[in-house]
Amino acid sequence: MKAEEFDRRFDSGEDITSELDIAEAKRPGLQSRRVNVDFSAWMVEALDREAKRLGVTRQSIIKVWIAERLEHRDLAVR
Repeated sequence: MKAEEFDRRFDSGEDITSELDIAEAKRPGLQSRRVNVDFSAWMVEALDREAKRLGVTRQSIIKVWIAERLEHRDLAVR
């Protein structure tokens, strides 16, 4: 199917999922990359307490807090 036909069908609200190869789909800029960070013991304990209070993992709370800080910084720079 040509791009023009795909766009037309999508724009008209047709279900085009059968035309997609979901197994090969990628999310640009959202691929995971592993990093190692050393934290002081008191920081890990505080993170664990907050994560337990919120019912999430330590990794989740670290990722959310860093994302919030980066988004805030990006808005301040603009």
